Order: sequence, then C-alpha cells, then structure tokens
Amino acid sequence: MALMPKRVKFRKSQKGRVRGNATRGNYVAFGEYGLQALEPGRISAQTIEAGRVVASQMVKGGGKVYIRVFPQKSVTAIPAETRMGKGKGEIEFWAAVVKPGTILYEISGLSEEVARETLARVSHKMPIKCRFVGRRPTI
Repeated sequence: MALMPKRVKFRKSQKGRVRGNATRGNYVAFGEYGLQALEPGRISAQTIEAGRVVASQMVKGGGKVYIRVFPQKSVTAIPAETRMGKGKGEIEFWAAVVKPGTILYEISGLSEEVARETLARVSHKMPIKCRFVGRRPTI
C-alpha cells in the first residue's frame, strides 16, 4: 500500500518549484547510516515503497530501516488528447518534495559494508542522485 496523507486541507496542490538546499532533515538522526539526496526533485509514494521493500529484504530482521520522507504533495494529470479548459485533472499520485541534502532513508543495526550495499540498492530505485552518509560524531 502506497503512502498518502490521511487527510489534507486542499485536495489539489500547485506545482511549485524546488529551490535551495535542505535545512531540516539533512543529517542522520535515527540510524547509523543514511541515504542523502544530491538533487532536487519529487519522489512518488510508489518509489518510496519500492525502496522500503528492497531495504527490508536486505536487512532481513538484522537491523531497522527508517523512512525520512513522506509524500504529502498531490500530483494531478489530465488524460491524453483532452481539450483545454475543463479544469485541473484528477490526482494521479502523491509525491514527496525533496531538496538537495535531505536524508531519504536511514539504517541501523548493520555493519557499514552491508549498510552501504543496502542503500546502494535503494538508490538505484530513486529518480535522483543519492549518496551514502554516516552519522555525525556527537560531542
């Protein structure tokens, strides 16, 4: 089942632009290793779920997977070969808006080699460039 909000104030949202770098959610908070976005973009709920499935298969109960993004933007589409002027289309899918620097997934309870391999497989599912990052040392 794909992720989507339980309820929203407005059903349809404007497109908007993704500008600047992430200032929130840009460090590993829950796990030991994370997957960080390097490009701006939208990640659909189906893509997030595909990444979760791959990560869960690799972890196999040995660790824990955290998903740090949530699809809360509705993306609409009008059917092909439809004339202009009949309003905005119906909701096609839900997407998470991602800025460069956002942590997408985190993993804990695994060695660095296994975590690196797991997040590499997850990054192949993503429509944007990603990189493997570790937790910052705390003072």
